[in-house]
Amino acid sequence: MFTGIIEEAGSVVSTPAGKLVIAASRVLEGIQPGGSIAVNGICLTVTDFTDKSFSVDIMPETLRRTNLGLLHSGDRVNLERPLGLGGEIGGHLVQGHIDDTGRVASITGEGEAVLMRFEASPEVMRYIVPRGFIAVDGTSLTVVDKDATSFSVSIVGYTRQNTILADKKVSDAVNLEVDIIGKYVAEFVKPQTTGITAEFLQEHGFTVN
Repeated sequence: MFTGIIEEAGSVVSTPAGKLVIAASRVLEGIQPGGSIAVNGICLTVTDFTDKSFSVDIMPETLRRTNLGLLHSGDRVNLERPLGLGGEIGGHLVQGHIDDTGRVASITGEGEAVLMRFEASPEVMRYIVPRGFIAVDGTSLTVVDKDATSFSVSIVGYTRQNTILADKKVSDAVNLEVDIIGKYVAEFVKPQTTGITAEFLQEHGFTVN
């Protein structure tokens, strides 16, 4: 479990088949083989490390569902270590399980901040609410507003300076993870059907009077 408060922006050293090697400093403190690090919001297992970098394996499913397959040597990535028991939750609870990728739709200056709008799939948009949380490439952000196909967030100076969001351009792909609380609420209020229904009988060739 993570908080969406990015500890540092590392850089990709190499992308051998099925792996990533990432240069870092702060997140290497206390690192162990088999431990977890969130890379652009994706919970990945550390397979090897040195005093300047670490390696993770990338499963084919992860490549299909995230933007990791688009990375090249030299690209920057957001990094965060798991939340420790008793640790401060400065952002919100982030699992590191990406729901989908989105696209940067626009970037607009707004005083000292930058307003970024992201296009997202209907599966993601159904969980997004104004003033709610969203993790974009692992960064915990507050939703400013939304429409049917997109949402916006306001990026303050500190976030621009300490994450890779400042590197993003219009049409770039980003990893999105919605607030886990929203998922649970949606599941709890979903209508439950049990037993044999009229629709079930009709579907299986029976006539319902």
